Amino acid sequence: MNSLLSLFHAAPARPLVADPDGRRFRRVRWLTFLSMSLSYALFYVCRLSFNVAKPALVGQNLLSPTQLGMIGSALFFTYAVGKLVNGFLADHANVRRFMMLGLLISAVVNACMGLTTNAIILTLAWGLNGWAQSMGVGPCVVSLSRWYADKERGTFYGFWSIAHSLGEALTYIAVAAVIVTWGWQYGYFLATAMGVLGMLLIYLFMADSPQSAGFAEVDGGREEVLLKTVGKWGAQLALLKNPALWLLALASCLMYIGRYAVISWGVFFLENAKGYNTLSASALISITGVFGIVGTGLSGLVSDRFFDGRRHGLAILFGLMNSASLGMFLFLPGGHYWLDALAMMLFGLSMGALLCFLGGLMAVDIAAKSAAGAALGMIGIASYAGAAAGEILTGVLIEHGTTLAQDGSKLYDFHTLSLFWLGASLISVLMTALFSGQVHRRKRKQQLLIDTPLTN
Repeated sequence: MNSLLSLFHAAPARPLVADPDGRRFRRVRWLTFLSMSLSYALFYVCRLSFNVAKPALVGQNLLSPTQLGMIGSALFFTYAVGKLVNGFLADHANVRRFMMLGLLISAVVNACMGLTTNAIILTLAWGLNGWAQSMGVGPCVVSLSRWYADKERGTFYGFWSIAHSLGEALTYIAVAAVIVTWGWQYGYFLATAMGVLGMLLIYLFMADSPQSAGFAEVDGGREEVLLKTVGKWGAQLALLKNPALWLLALASCLMYIGRYAVISWGVFFLENAKGYNTLSASALISITGVFGIVGTGLSGLVSDRFFDGRRHGLAILFGLMNSASLGMFLFLPGGHYWLDALAMMLFGLSMGALLCFLGGLMAVDIAAKSAAGAALGMIGIASYAGAAAGEILTGVLIEHGTTLAQDGSKLYDFHTLSLFWLGASLISVLMTALFSGQVHRRKRKQQLLIDTPLTN
């Protein structure tokens, strides 16, 4: 057992290699970054395949909306808890092997999802997938903290966050096309193949840390002092006492309700509220992934380059844009394809930025580098607890608003549900503003202590 656990210990440091101009370091770092990011995008394919299969499962009367909500929520609950636990563990772990194990489990689960329609089995399997999925994000953020200095953190966190949107776009294009062509089972099998591909990328190109590749620790001096004072566990536990982090966690929790309203139920909503077919609806939802790439890619870079790492105002601005675009998506009548496309463009752009800011970067900003995984874990458990609760309530509200037409077809009333989704988005903006105020007051108090002269 001990030998098995030792496989996941952080890789030991190797003797320093000769690298006078830093070219070898930059090459290894880029290979690590690209393989990690692409693999995380494939994590997303293994996570979102169920969402694209939903209309077919309901349309063929294989599962009810309430059952879909329960199955979907199982992933969110286990992902939320797993993100906290595995986030704390990732700070201590071999992140390369940690990610590979998560992808392996997720790929196997997707293969099993295509073999049954039993709601209980599907709920248990998708819950296991949630835990496997939680083994991806923590290692990625820990890897970023190991390979990049503080002044680069926002830029590369933003670039890495593109993986969320890339994975979403790939799912809603490739998996949807496979489901329409060959059936819902084959959508899961494609996700399985994507998971195996991600494992291969990690195995071939990702390094655990600079030290494990023969390089010096990045910005190690300041972190060394902290670790000697309180230790890594102490730095992690100190996060629990920071009220600003809890406000940020609540903001992200509510933001995730709106996020999964679109990516989890968007295809279903467009088909039944606005009359689109599966391919047209999936194409509209895929726009969010494409423009999310722009939002995530630019958010960290712009905030580092032009705002000196001050991201709070931008987060509030993008939150308002996100709420406005969600309102367009929900309340514009059907038959306006290009307006729906515009709403998805703005939603994707703003959600991409919010995933970068609220979903992790602003938490990492106020945490010690050695506690980056723990910071992500705290944000993660709140985010996906919100997503899980939203998933359950969405399924219940859809079923509550369902009536049967004279020809036996189902009619859905989305009005109450739309108000719930939009309300969560608006309150998220309020929580972001409160977080910003808390951080500002904390910094001001610290500055006053520095500026106040000592008296006898």
